[in-house]
Amino acid sequence: MVSADVIRNVVGIVGNVISFGLFLAPVQTFWKIFKRKGVEEFSPDPYLATLLNCMLWVFYGLPFVHPNSMLVVTINGIGLAIEAIYLGIYLFYAPNKKRLRVLAVLGIEAVFMVALALGVLLGAHTHHARSMIVGILCVIAGTAMYASPLTVMTKVIRTKSVEYMPLFLSVVGLFNGMCWTAYALIKFDLFITIPNGLGVLLSILQLVIYCCYRNSTPKNEKNVELPTVLPKPDNTISGGNISITVEQ
Repeated sequence: MVSADVIRNVVGIVGNVISFGLFLAPVQTFWKIFKRKGVEEFSPDPYLATLLNCMLWVFYGLPFVHPNSMLVVTINGIGLAIEAIYLGIYLFYAPNKKRLRVLAVLGIEAVFMVALALGVLLGAHTHHARSMIVGILCVIAGTAMYASPLTVMTKVIRTKSVEYMPLFLSVVGLFNGMCWTAYALIKFDLFITIPNGLGVLLSILQLVIYCCYRNSTPKNEKNVELPTVLPKPDNTISGGNISITVEQ
């Protein structure tokens, strides 16, 4: 009979693969930013929240905080590097006002992590105490990460356009939340269950909103003038223009 630990490890490996896909899901968004040379209405909030979330989970999974959680460390370490790249691209193309806001949030997150590490290592002397403190913060950060697209969902409802809420990101987020919820329930870990369970519900909400507004998303249009020649009544030739509309 297969033990619960083996099943949990298999689910955790699958969760790593899905989470990796989740971290790569915004590549299309940042490709648009690169091509357009500007961040437009794209929000940095999901990436700032995910960066903090990854830092906390890496710390939570370290052996001196919560032993036997290396699968949590590996995927969140990868996610930490990927989110840092995304935010670097965002900072490069963002206008000064948005750039300063992102830098301020990053500074706060860095100070917070240093203070947390020092406080936990110096003030908590058992695995249980350290896991409890960091775990509670992970629940808060994980919930914030899954809830961060709420700002985008508000924009979708206001503009009746899903342009700034990629479908793939919502779908992968749903499967990611389901997988890690299962991982946490096999060998019950409350701190992993709560944020990922909420993530499942919020991802479903995103998909419902996407289905409601995908058909109302306005298409980008531009006028293209093509040269033509039109005969005059006196049989002379003159240049003219025909205006047509091309949908992208």
